[in-house]
Amino acid sequence: MSASQEDKAKTPEVFTNLKTKTPPTNSVGFGALKAAIGHAAKYMNPADALKISLKLNQKGGFDCPGCAWPDPDDERSPLGEYCENGIKAMAEEAQNKTIGETFFQKHSVDELASWSDFEIGKSGRLSEPMFLEAGASHYQPISWEDAFAKVASYLNALDNPDEAVFYTSGRTTNEAAFLYQLFVREFGTSNLPDCSNMCHEASGSALSETLGIGKGSVTLDDLYKAEVVMVIGQNPATNHPRMLTALEKCKNNGGKIIAINPLPEVGLIKFTNPQNPLKLLTGGTKLADVFVPITINGDVAFIKALLIKLLEKEELEGGVFDTDFINAHTSGYEAFISDLKTYNFDDCLKLSGVSKEVFDEAFHLISNNQKIIICWAMGLTQHQNAVDNIRELVNLLLLKGSIGKEGAGTCPVRGHSNVQGDRTVGIWESAPQAFLDKIEAKYGFKPSTKHGYSVIDAIKAMHQKKAKVFFGMGGNFISAVPDTEYAAQALGNCNLTVHVSTKLNRSHLVTGKEALILPCLGRSEKDYQKTGIQVQSVENSMGIVSSTKGVLEPCSDKLLSEVAVVCGVAHATLKDRSKIHWLQYQDDYNLVRDDIQEVVDGFEDYNTKLKQSSGFYLPNGARVRQFKTKTGKANFSINKLPEWKLKEGELIMMTIRSHDQFNTTIYGLNDRYRGIYNERRIIFMNREDMETRGLKEQQVVNLKSEFNGVVRKANKFKVVGYDIPKNCCATYFPETNVLVPLDSFAHTAKTPASKSVIITLEII
Repeated sequence: MSASQEDKAKTPEVFTNLKTKTPPTNSVGFGALKAAIGHAAKYMNPADALKISLKLNQKGGFDCPGCAWPDPDDERSPLGEYCENGIKAMAEEAQNKTIGETFFQKHSVDELASWSDFEIGKSGRLSEPMFLEAGASHYQPISWEDAFAKVASYLNALDNPDEAVFYTSGRTTNEAAFLYQLFVREFGTSNLPDCSNMCHEASGSALSETLGIGKGSVTLDDLYKAEVVMVIGQNPATNHPRMLTALEKCKNNGGKIIAINPLPEVGLIKFTNPQNPLKLLTGGTKLADVFVPITINGDVAFIKALLIKLLEKEELEGGVFDTDFINAHTSGYEAFISDLKTYNFDDCLKLSGVSKEVFDEAFHLISNNQKIIICWAMGLTQHQNAVDNIRELVNLLLLKGSIGKEGAGTCPVRGHSNVQGDRTVGIWESAPQAFLDKIEAKYGFKPSTKHGYSVIDAIKAMHQKKAKVFFGMGGNFISAVPDTEYAAQALGNCNLTVHVSTKLNRSHLVTGKEALILPCLGRSEKDYQKTGIQVQSVENSMGIVSSTKGVLEPCSDKLLSEVAVVCGVAHATLKDRSKIHWLQYQDDYNLVRDDIQEVVDGFEDYNTKLKQSSGFYLPNGARVRQFKTKTGKANFSINKLPEWKLKEGELIMMTIRSHDQFNTTIYGLNDRYRGIYNERRIIFMNREDMETRGLKEQQVVNLKSEFNGVVRKANKFKVVGYDIPKNCCATYFPETNVLVPLDSFAHTAKTPASKSVIITLEII
């Protein structure tokens, strides 16, 4: 009997010999060098590894397909402008083995689904298009022409275009993303959910409302010159390791760092820069001046406590607030202050879980400095009150005048390498009317103005059989989304699921009635087209657009670029009814950029600017105090404290990454910065909570969440005692995504509340 969709979507409930050690007190350094070299040697051809190391994130080279941390504008390190996880990402993409017809003949879909995510990812690079016929147990080869025809036939058979969902991951380049959304809009729908919906959508919503732009306002140079940098809800050493270099420069320039997080992440304790031989020999740089061990989802309470004390000091002494900035550039100050005075400091501090002593240390730095940057990631954005979290951070910066000046501002740190660029060029289920008008003026068709499906909406639509075709441009959808079993049922209801990918992942195994895998070039590979090797572009976390050009020969002659895949699907689907000459774009990507500059603001002279070695900055109103909000000013906001409460026996759980992981890609089974080796099915718990429940180290428990009457379970996890606040716990995703309710999401943004899941434990 074939495995169910739900079973294929889950990670195997098996253990792999957990070993624990005391977490280290220093990050990166020789340990990172050893890990990077080990991955390169094990999974890559040595010559390819050398080529990659010389060109990765270098001027004229190619952009790392991992995180979106920016490259320096000036000189880049000759020792390697990359991090440990960048090399791991390349070892995953540029693997020294490929898989195709023979592999899929040998292994059925059910068998592959029984493998761990690590084993699936390391099976090899996809080398040819594959098709899973209805009722079949094995994928089989299919030609590109037949694959395009198959997609076209399913799309054209729909009763209306809104029955199709077109997902995008953040690794897609600007050129591919622009053409993808253009095809989707000409096809007739706005159903363009993307990975932003699951990570920084709350940031975009909050920042657009308060500052008029859904992006951060700072540059790398600002980080170097900041007096105080708050790093909140973020683990840079694992998720954006090159950020530590910027924080080190800030420290060397006299800046102070406040780290706010439920877990004491080693990367913010001490950092040994591997690009500095002297540091390797003599020891690293202490980063965090203050560590604030906040309870999960205690962020608004903590920031509000800071605001209350800042107001008290301003009223007593003056000079704490930047009143000139507030009067000239903000709106809503009086209402904000009036609301703030209704809150009690002691109540807020208690709700945050932070001691008065630690609070005072952080308050001293905030109150006595004016150049403040706040950096954050998914620790703030994946809660029901995520938008409130970000708006409260903005309130703090506005009071201090820390927006639109050197060394100050907002810094949402994006995950995937071009997730911000994808949104900029049109991957958006609710694109602004001005953008849609430019599409109509340029191409002669009227795009749908209907609000399309976000990720959560798309899952519900597929589950209800309102959406019948799923097309994924990169990513690992089933392992990224919440409510794994429900999402698996949703995908299984589709007539066709399609994934454009470089390597195998679990989403290829949780299929519709029929399925296609369309293998594409990796970022590191040369993109040969009729006019020569093509250059593409990406946008990083700080709004810099730069070029990316592969250096390796393609691992198979049956791969297409993402641009070519989009053009092929669009041409086969729309044919003569299209107003666009799709096949011309794949011959010369300069033509794509010529179109982008006509449709997307900030891309004037795109092809010329892209030739600049460091790329170019897109316009950013918040950076220059031009706030494109409804009021024309930066807006204070009123935010409530979160209202959740735990019952006896309950814990609040957040999902996290291990150090051997980037998003859903599992590079290995170790999390050495937390002292975890050879295991992922664990739950980090406060030791007092363990004692209360009679739990011992490595005891096996099942996890259960209940939301709106629906019970969800994740079985077989080993308990590990850790320095985490009482009543809090942490687990790795995607293993516990099954516990995250689909209907628990951020207001306004619909970001899944994966960082605040209330659970109970069942002792086995």
